[in-house]
Amino acid sequence: MTTSIEGRIAGELGVRERQVKAAVELLDGGSTVPFIARYRKEATEMLDDAQLRTLEERLRYLRELEERRTAILESVREQGKLDEALEAQIRAADTKSRLEDIYLPFKPKRRTKAQIAREAGLEPLADDRLNNPSVDPLTAAAAFVDTDKGVADAAAALDGARAILTERFSEDADLIGELRERMWTRGRLTAKVREGKGNATEGPAAKFADYFDFAEAFTALPSHRMLALFRGEKEEVLDLSLEPEAADADADALPGPSAYENMVARRFGVADRGRPGDKWLGDTVRWAWRTRILVHLGIDLRLRLRTAAEDEAVRVFASNLRDLLLAAPAGTRATLGLDPGFRTGVKVAVVDATGKVVGIDTIYPHVPANKWDESLAKLARLCAEHSVDLIAIGNGTASRETDKLAGELITKHPELKLTKVMVSEAGASVYSASAFASQELPDLDVSIRGAVSIARRLQDPLAELVKIDPKSIGVGQYQHDLSEVKLSRSLDAVVEDCVNGVGVDVNTASAPLLSRVSGIGAGLAENIVAHRDSNGPFRSRRALKDVARLGPKAYEQCAGFLRIRDGDDPLDASSVHPEAYPVVRAMVKTTGSEVAALMGNAAAVRSLRPADFVSDAFGLPTVTDILRELEKPGRDPRPAFKTATFKDGVEKIGDLTTGMVLEGVVTNVAAFGAFVDVGVHQDGLVHVSAMSRTFVKDPRDVVKPGDVVRVKVREVDIPRKRISLTLRLDDEEQPPAGGASDGSDRAPQQRRGGGGKQRGSGGGDRGGAKRQPPAKSAKPAPTNSAMADALRRAGLGG
Repeated sequence: MTTSIEGRIAGELGVRERQVKAAVELLDGGSTVPFIARYRKEATEMLDDAQLRTLEERLRYLRELEERRTAILESVREQGKLDEALEAQIRAADTKSRLEDIYLPFKPKRRTKAQIAREAGLEPLADDRLNNPSVDPLTAAAAFVDTDKGVADAAAALDGARAILTERFSEDADLIGELRERMWTRGRLTAKVREGKGNATEGPAAKFADYFDFAEAFTALPSHRMLALFRGEKEEVLDLSLEPEAADADADALPGPSAYENMVARRFGVADRGRPGDKWLGDTVRWAWRTRILVHLGIDLRLRLRTAAEDEAVRVFASNLRDLLLAAPAGTRATLGLDPGFRTGVKVAVVDATGKVVGIDTIYPHVPANKWDESLAKLARLCAEHSVDLIAIGNGTASRETDKLAGELITKHPELKLTKVMVSEAGASVYSASAFASQELPDLDVSIRGAVSIARRLQDPLAELVKIDPKSIGVGQYQHDLSEVKLSRSLDAVVEDCVNGVGVDVNTASAPLLSRVSGIGAGLAENIVAHRDSNGPFRSRRALKDVARLGPKAYEQCAGFLRIRDGDDPLDASSVHPEAYPVVRAMVKTTGSEVAALMGNAAAVRSLRPADFVSDAFGLPTVTDILRELEKPGRDPRPAFKTATFKDGVEKIGDLTTGMVLEGVVTNVAAFGAFVDVGVHQDGLVHVSAMSRTFVKDPRDVVKPGDVVRVKVREVDIPRKRISLTLRLDDEEQPPAGGASDGSDRAPQQRRGGGGKQRGSGGGDRGGAKRQPPAKSAKPAPTNSAMADALRRAGLGG
């Protein structure tokens, strides 16, 4: 019995099929994952957003599989070759690769040598040679010589027969599947430097030096290393080879591929029993393996390696992006944004508590102008005039010098009560030159817009970062080498989940932020903003129905995620969906109070029994969510705002010394470790082996982007711009496992990121091949979530 798509997904997720069917029905009906996860818990029986995202992805894959299955069945049927057994085999195929293996013999192709041989009448010769090896091949082939058909002699006839058998051997679906799995579990990838590219100390090839003589099992290759190898091949530095068998532990050389040839031979009953035709058949098996099957498997496994690497890289990228979007907001506090520079000056922008630009300037405190005192005076005036609380300093060129300027401003003017925070510029230049920035800040120069973005992303990183293409934020591994569709789909889902998880103030949100709300696209977002501009702030959620093209379905999807503060109905500022307002009214009636009095009154809310308000329309999960929201209405799920303090006098990589303990901010987490900004214009790497004395499988189990951590400097390599750090503060001062000169555990190279003012570390171009679990000890904990937008451009996709 064939399992349905819903049944298969249910088995993979470990849930009931009816839950999957309900979710699929909602998705097909236009509901979004955030809406289903939050407001349709009864229908799906509590499937969460992570399960729903997996369900959505698998549904897409399996539906594509079914479409392909239908097309293949039709193609084979049109060829007149579809019998019951073949149809059953096609219908039983559970992956795209298995389906294509079965279809391969029937797939329309250009005229092959085998096809030409069949047209020359040589298939009976091929069948006879396979089934009757007791006859001498040349003797048997003589009967098939026909110059009119292009078969000049017996040798030519045998060549045709070999082509037919080679194609038959290489298109046997079951055999290819077995060979592929054996090669995947036992094979390895090797890399050699191309001739003339072997200078490991300089030039573009240097970052691939650890792969100049490299080999690792397919199943052991982490994603960052795989992508680095493919990058090295693409840049014509490395030559990659896929070897069917890894080296035996007790052998110096790789075994030959005879095991694979034997599998082919056994499949077709070929064996050397001393018969006249056995050698010819053995040579045909060897020819099929080396010229067709191995090539085919190599292509398949390359794709499999790339897909696995991409999937992991996309997962890391998405996880890091989620952490950055949900970083702690500084909140509604007037902020001074500084976009540092030397010759062109430091661009200055002041935004008020709502993010509105209220002051701009350009100062020249650094070389060559050196107008330090004048710059201090201008900043002091702006801060006093606009009651500034925070100073957001971009982390690009001249950032530490500008940080020093801000520090002196704080020291000389304690009455201003200022706090300075280093903020990532990642993507700021992309935003500044965007069409939306031109629309949002039409009267400001592009360079000043960057300072505005830096200030606003400290106030609310989520609201500001949604204006930027997620790929420009720079928190992934090799994003430019990844599938554009796969990466964009994953990152869009992350942004959607984060925006809807936090909620959006419909009266202050930008169009890009509104466009990420469930049920609202770019067009509707523009219409909402236009309606707001023309008619003033929305007073109620019901008023959203007056927006052009915002119909009942869109309203259903978006209303619960949009907040209206100080409106006509207090519930409009909560996450309670309008469809559930009658439940709240019933609660209010029970308590004998007003809605406003019940919201935030924990004692009153806790006195209510959820079961008393359950109905056919609203089950216990929804009622429980409503009570939780009433207890803490409008609660922001993001952590509290906290800043890191960089060590005075440590401003460049040359100021670092081994053993120095510093406070820093985690800017990026990769499969091989975490990058930490310690304030020297170059992120340091905490290799996964230096994160804890217990084995760490996933660095994200220890830290995440935005965490403030204390680290110790283990090694500094100024020429290569490498900083190796450890979270184990009691470590002895020694070269780190991740950066050992013997290459026994190669740490990823740190390098400059490309494009604009982006700078950062680690390309993941090198990865440890022999990591050993460290001795057991307690795992260090990060100090808490860091500054509102502690994004560092990691440059991993450079």
